[in-house]
Amino acid sequence: MERYKKPMGKQLIYESYDRLLNSWGIEFEERKIETTYGQTHIITAGDRLNPSLLLFHGTADNSAMMWIYNVKELAEKFYVIAVDAIGGSGKSEPNENYDNNFDSLLWIDEILNAFEIYETNIAGVSYGAYLAYYYTIKRSNKVNKVVCLAGRIPSSQFEVISKMVAAFLPEALFPSEKNCVKLLRKLSGSNYSVFGENEELMKHWYYLLKYFNNKSMRQHKIVIIDNDELTILKDKALFLIGEFDKLTNYPKAIAKLKENKMYYKMISDTGHAINHEQAEIINKEIINFLV
Repeated sequence: MERYKKPMGKQLIYESYDRLLNSWGIEFEERKIETTYGQTHIITAGDRLNPSLLLFHGTADNSAMMWIYNVKELAEKFYVIAVDAIGGSGKSEPNENYDNNFDSLLWIDEILNAFEIYETNIAGVSYGAYLAYYYTIKRSNKVNKVVCLAGRIPSSQFEVISKMVAAFLPEALFPSEKNCVKLLRKLSGSNYSVFGENEELMKHWYYLLKYFNNKSMRQHKIVIIDNDELTILKDKALFLIGEFDKLTNYPKAIAKLKENKMYYKMISDTGHAINHEQAEIINKEIINFLV
């Protein structure tokens, strides 16, 4: 499965990726880790002696754009390890094993092993929030605490698909600059200006919508978790949910959190792009919960 619809699109995305990364305003390092499923591109920032914080972006996103408004403050307290998902729009390069038998648990194990990290904090956005809490449930001895941004715990695959369709269609099917703006406004609260005022970030969103093949993320499946397993998250997890986020703030999703006594906070006047729209608030929430 080709990750990009055109070679030119890949080039535009990678060049824009580098420009976004260089606008982070902090020192960082890039490295590629060999895993069972291909080369995983990692960006690190902060003091290696600080507690580690593993960061996972959402579907079709990448680390350069996802953490642009968060990493500087987070790196003051943590050794940040921002991961480009295998099969995603970042610089990770999947191999044939990814298409045949992808196991997200083994993949994350291998990332942590490469850094010789035996216990870590994790934060993730959207699908990255799922990766964060799923790994915490299955590898609870390896996770200190976890923050799930714009995340929910679905009860069925139908719930996952129906909410995605409602949120991203029809705009994602017709990747014009106009529809890119329309989609971002649809997903955001009133703080949409954090995108509109950042020309490079808007350009990158458009390139992803136009040139990235979302089907290349198809191996990243969501496993439906039984309530019995969710008890592991009670003392470890914080869910941060945008007031206007159609993907996570709906009655069934909130009822699931309440039913299982999950710790969650509603962030006012915010949509799905929660860590972009209210970066200052989100950074404080992450740090206060993890430290």
